[in-house]
Amino acid sequence: MPFAPPENRIGLGLAAVGRPGYINLGRERDLPADRSVEALRARSHELLDAAYAAGVRYFDVARSYGLAEEFLAGWLPGKAGAVAGSKWGYTYTAGWRVDAPVHESKDHSVATFDRQVAETLDLFGDRLDLYQIHSVTPESTALTDATLHRRLADLAATGVTVGLSTSGPCQADAIRAALRVEVGGEPLFRTVQATWNPLEPSAGPALAEAHADGRTVIVKESLANGRLAGCDAAAVAAALRQPWAGVVLSGAATTAQLAANLRALDVDDPDPLPPAETPADYWAHRASLTWS
Repeated sequence: MPFAPPENRIGLGLAAVGRPGYINLGRERDLPADRSVEALRARSHELLDAAYAAGVRYFDVARSYGLAEEFLAGWLPGKAGAVAGSKWGYTYTAGWRVDAPVHESKDHSVATFDRQVAETLDLFGDRLDLYQIHSVTPESTALTDATLHRRLADLAATGVTVGLSTSGPCQADAIRAALRVEVGGEPLFRTVQATWNPLEPSAGPALAEAHADGRTVIVKESLANGRLAGCDAAAVAAALRQPWAGVVLSGAATTAQLAANLRALDVDDPDPLPPAETPADYWAHRASLTWS
C-alpha cells in the first residue's frame, strides 16, 4: 500500500532527540544535562508514548539523526497503526559529541544508498513504510542517477514507499525536478517532505503541484528550528491549513512542546505570525545556527 496521511495529520520527528547536538534553539532548556544514549532513548520513548496516546501515528527519523532509528525501531513493537518513515543520504559523524566539528556528511551515491538501506531495514524490517532521500537540492545527483532510480524502484516494489525531502532556497526547483522522475513510465517519488513555515513559504506552489499530481506532502520545520517557538500552535496550524499538506511534523523535544504543537488541531483563528523572509535570508540564518 502506498503511504497515505494518517487521520491525525500531525507527525512526530525525532531529529531533536535522537542525538545530543542539533540546531534547534533552546536546547539547553529542552534537554537534560545528561545527554547520554540512555537519557535520549528515554526522552525519545517518552515523546513517542505521549504522541501515540494523543493519536499521532506517523513517526519520522533518518540515518543521520544519531540513534533515532534505533530508538524508534525499539519502541514500535505492539504499536498498532504506527507508521515509520526514515531517510538516507546523510551519515552521522559526530560520535555522540555536541562539540564535534562536523555532525553529518551528505552523499547521494548508489553506494551510500546500498549501505544505508541495509542498515535501516536491519532495524525496522517490515515496519518501514516510507524511505526518503534526505535533503535533495536541484544540483543533487539523486535527481539524475538512473542506477539509483532503479534501486529505489526495486525498494518500492517490496512495498516501501519511496520519496524525498528537500532543503535550501531552491526547494521548489528540486520538487519540480523530482516530479518528472520516472522509472518504467511510473513516477518514482510518491512523497515530498519540505520545509514550509510562515518565515519560509516559498515551496508552497511547488508543493501544491505535487499534491495535485497525487504525491503526499510532509511539512518539516514548521517552527523554523525554534524561531517560531513562541507561537507554536499558530505556526503548526498555518501549515495544517495549507490544502496540499498531508502531514505536518512536530519536532518537539519535550512533552510540553508536543502538547503545544498538538493544540494546532483545535486552532480556528490563529494569532498573527511574523512576515515571510526571502528564501536566501531564511536559509542563511538557518545555516548560522549553532549545534548545541
